[in-house]
Amino acid sequence: MDFDLSDEQRLLKESVDRLILDQYQFQQRKQYMAEPPGFSAAMWSRFAEQGLLGLPFPEAQGGFGGGRIETMIVTEAFGRGLVVEPYFATVILAGGLLRRAADPALLAALVPQITAGTLKLAFAHVERHSRYDLANVTTTARKDGVDYVLNGAKSVVLHGDAADKLLITARISGSTMDRDGIGLFLVDAGARGVMRRGYPTQDGLRAAEVTLTGVRGSVLSDNALPSIEHAIDEAIAALCAEAVGTMQAMHDLTLEYLKTRKQFGRPIGSFQVLQHRSVDMLTALEQARSMAMFAAVMADEENPIERRRAIAAAKVQIGRSGRHIGQEAVQLHGGIGMTMEYSVGHYFKRMTMIDQLYGDADRQLAELARLGGLFGATG
Repeated sequence: MDFDLSDEQRLLKESVDRLILDQYQFQQRKQYMAEPPGFSAAMWSRFAEQGLLGLPFPEAQGGFGGGRIETMIVTEAFGRGLVVEPYFATVILAGGLLRRAADPALLAALVPQITAGTLKLAFAHVERHSRYDLANVTTTARKDGVDYVLNGAKSVVLHGDAADKLLITARISGSTMDRDGIGLFLVDAGARGVMRRGYPTQDGLRAAEVTLTGVRGSVLSDNALPSIEHAIDEAIAALCAEAVGTMQAMHDLTLEYLKTRKQFGRPIGSFQVLQHRSVDMLTALEQARSMAMFAAVMADEENPIERRRAIAAAKVQIGRSGRHIGQEAVQLHGGIGMTMEYSVGHYFKRMTMIDQLYGDADRQLAELARLGGLFGATG
């Protein structure tokens, strides 16, 4: 398989890398987090100007026709910068759901707004009791004329407090754990009966608790679980790429520290035991990078079993590598690695959040075992 980037992909990588290098230093990031929505509106506009917000959408829908590799390039760069804008929530997660569940007319109406940066979306699916089970939905949807009336509550809605519209799951029929009967609805975030409580997450991003009381919404799909599962697998692939960028930054910072911090009259990086530990970090990073590439390739796989195996295996490696690199980065930095004034701890927090989203390494390993391993059960 050819892993070389095309000319267009190299140009994309150079432009995104330059943007992050110029506009997303650690002190700048702290300023962005202090703005009222928890991120920079100016940076969001910059993303729109560079075409990043429309990147995954087909040209026929008003986007720029990028694929999984282009998404991987962008999210890896965002991982290195610890980007706090709602790119994952709007473009990757909610955008992926729209591509799979919305009709052409709705896509034609919404995608240009997303691309221009004037529409932010959030996906409200998780409930307090559901953990990682995507079919565990108790929020209800009752048919009322051409619309539905929604009642229930959603938790940890990523960037839900800044979203203009919400994609909400609710049960149209069946019992709590049934795979069938889960609908996907589009609701204005300011609609009557929607209550949002926003809060910062441990990695510096934002989330919200959303309560729905008699909320009217239009249905995009009355059997949405297959689309949700595919969209989340695609989102996990993007998270894997972001994690690689985060791990790369931690490794680079640690190497620089080992070269400059002196003890006993010489750089601590000259001690062989620390050299061995930095090499182990590099090995874990390259293992994660390989699996992130595998996840990007397999994210479009239409066979749900094959796709799920690949995505689960990738996230297992991402979780293990991320924990190893994060712990080593903090330990090799000593006390400074634990302070909020230094960036390494912030990278480790983001890496921890990525591991937890949609199932940590242990959860994904159990899922992989249930599916018979990466290549299926033999014999």
